Amino acid sequence: MMKEMAFDAVQFRKVLSRFATGVAVVTTSAEGQVHGMTCNAFCSISISPMSVLVSLAKHSRTERMINDGGVFAVNVLSESQKEISERFAGKHKDKEAHRFQDIAWTRAVTGAPILLGTQAYLDCRVSTNFDGGTHTLFVGTVVAVHADESQHPLIFFQSKYMGVNGLKLL
Repeated sequence: MMKEMAFDAVQFRKVLSRFATGVAVVTTSAEGQVHGMTCNAFCSISISPMSVLVSLAKHSRTERMINDGGVFAVNVLSESQKEISERFAGKHKDKEAHRFQDIAWTRAVTGAPILLGTQAYLDCRVSTNFDGGTHTLFVGTVVAVHADESQHPLIFFQSKYMGVNGLKLL
């Protein structure tokens, strides 16, 4: 039996980086405004009712707008969309106020933005949310979906982007 060991946030993040995830941009619309942020804390919850969970940093603009508008879309990025992931993660400070500028998108059934060229999307209405410490956990009932079978996923592993087409670094 292993005994508990002391660890810090750096070690905790390092361990979590060992879990390969897909990359998604969670988008929302409220009061005529649109916004979104990169998210890899996303999972399916149930088939009946069809629902998913996303975890978003508290007090982020996207978190506030989902609370206000009650809708979100999960845009599952394709391996050609690394730059979109970085932009919606806030890596391009010159685009921070206008993350959607020069990006092709449309509106889902709920009005949430759908980024074009993704490998899939889920359009959701918030059914509930939970306090997750530094994050808010939103459970959404899925009202529309789409998958593009011609696209390959963007993967994030050890703080690096990868694609599954030969598992190359992007």
